[in-house]
Amino acid sequence: MEHRSPEKRLNDQPSDDRSGLPPEDGLYDVIHRRRDVRAQFTGAAIDDDVLRRILTAAHAAPSVGLSQPWDFVVVRDIETRQKFYEHVRYEREVFAATLDGAAAARFARIKIDGVLESTLSIVVTYDPERGSPAVLGRHAIADTGLYSVCLAIQNLWLAATAERLGVGWVSFYREAFLSDLLGVPDPVRPVAWLCLGPVTHTETTPDLERHGWRRRRPLRDAVHEERW
Repeated sequence: MEHRSPEKRLNDQPSDDRSGLPPEDGLYDVIHRRRDVRAQFTGAAIDDDVLRRILTAAHAAPSVGLSQPWDFVVVRDIETRQKFYEHVRYEREVFAATLDGAAAARFARIKIDGVLESTLSIVVTYDPERGSPAVLGRHAIADTGLYSVCLAIQNLWLAATAERLGVGWVSFYREAFLSDLLGVPDPVRPVAWLCLGPVTHTETTPDLERHGWRRRRPLRDAVHEERW
């Protein structure tokens, strides 16, 4: 029988292989169903208990030195969301002006209407002074606090996916604008504006792949053994 190294066995698998995964609604299924939703929000209400479960899951994320440097701003007010939407639309136009014809056409197909069409938004922030002055584990890598916030965001996203809700991460904004809009104090930073709500459906292929922006790297290109 041919002996295959771990690297060889990994490289034998197709990039989207899901064989052997647990049944639907298991952890692996939720991970692979997670999508960045932009165009499928219905605007229907979210039950308070469901929202609490999602935020509890986010708050359960690991953090450097148990600093829990995140906060969650739940934004329902339509006027606030409209102001943010206009800002995002302007920043998209600035970015679009840097693209050539083909890339601009692909980018134009990617919507931002989730800001207004979703049920509500959650802005996740990072407080670099939480747990200071001695944050255990942040001595040599200052960004571990930001990494912790990203773990909370991923927990939130997976919990929302398990609840059959959609999440869209809006990144076309200036931090100073969003801080002023929501009254976020210095030195706290807004890290993510997340649109949240029920959706008509979840796309099987991520939007950026469907619209031809980028293709997913196969696992074999991302795994290295022992050294780069």
